[in-house]
Amino acid sequence: MNPFQNTIVLITGAGSGIGRQLTIQAAAQGAAVLATDLNEAGLAETKALSTGAVTTARLDVSDAGAIRAFAAETIPVLDGRKLILVNNAGVALGSGPFSETDLDDFEWLLSINLWGVIRMTKAFLPYMLDGSRADGPAGHIVNISSVFGLAGVMNQSAYCTAKFGVRGFSDVLRMELLDTPVRVTCVHPGGIKTNIASSARVGKGTFVTEAMHKQGAASFEKAARTTPDEAARVIWNGVRKNKARVLIGADAYLIERLTRLFPTAYVGLMKSQIEKAFSTEG
Repeated sequence: MNPFQNTIVLITGAGSGIGRQLTIQAAAQGAAVLATDLNEAGLAETKALSTGAVTTARLDVSDAGAIRAFAAETIPVLDGRKLILVNNAGVALGSGPFSETDLDDFEWLLSINLWGVIRMTKAFLPYMLDGSRADGPAGHIVNISSVFGLAGVMNQSAYCTAKFGVRGFSDVLRMELLDTPVRVTCVHPGGIKTNIASSARVGKGTFVTEAMHKQGAASFEKAARTTPDEAARVIWNGVRKNKARVLIGADAYLIERLTRLFPTAYVGLMKSQIEKAFSTEG
């Protein structure tokens, strides 16, 4: 079964990384894709790399008014087709422990990584519910969480808060929508070879320096073993099979098993491994 038949795929954060590959693969399989991002140059490159029907639009998911306006313009042209909404847009923050994290930076990340998911879902869910069809689900919501939505990790308080929030929000939606034609998938990628670490914001009022930021990005690049292309294939396969949870990468499976077997003790186990890894690098 082709999940993209008579389907619009709306993807946030499509200007690079996983979002770009999700766009390319969906368009190649016959979907009409609406790719959004703040990075217009990145969107243009995504479109150029795609075959099939790809339309691009600049969208800031941290701007509630912009999302409302975007939805008001977009919904009338969906023309009753099935909608797959992929809430992929996300950013990272380098700020050290929570005690060193500025609340403005914390709120900035939440507004994109968590509130962006909530706002987009709120804007487009009514269309999915009103557009029920006799031949299948009227919609599918795909929320990109992280392995940091499975395990709390030191020095990542804002990111973990957002990604745990995405996971919880997805579970609630799934339960509420069980008797509707709308499906929900939550995705937990491990280390993916994208630019999210290198482009992370360095928090203000923190001890994290540019040199530390570059070292951390280099470490992430070394540890990340899954390509965006591979990640996108796993995600679309999960959507095709209507999976509630999708894990990407051996590291994601390892962390999922660790937190399931040791729901509280994993904190100490992971802390010692993280400290060991940084001391070795130093």
